[in-house]
Amino acid sequence: MKTKKKYKKQILNSLKDMAQAEYSMLETMTNLMLLKEMKERNISFKKGDTFSFEDNIFDYSEDKSIRRIAKLRKKMLKTMNKLVEKGNFKDKEIEFLA
Repeated sequence: MKTKKKYKKQILNSLKDMAQAEYSMLETMTNLMLLKEMKERNISFKKGDTFSFEDNIFDYSEDKSIRRIAKLRKKMLKTMNKLVEKGNFKDKEIEFLA
């Protein structure tokens, strides 16, 4: 039984690491897009402006790097979802994914 708990804990730790990496990828893609594509199209923001977008905006980027990161991020999210589905976790254990 102790081995099962260690296994589950390792899966949870992996999910936490993947969640942090996924967030970092999203942040990177957004920054790249803002730095390059928004600049090229002369789009600027004023203090207090907000910017919202659909997740698939990265799939249509002209920048191959952004599209590649987006593809990897989607695979990572899919893998994370599969781990959660098969892991039989309690809501409290995976609340960090919310």
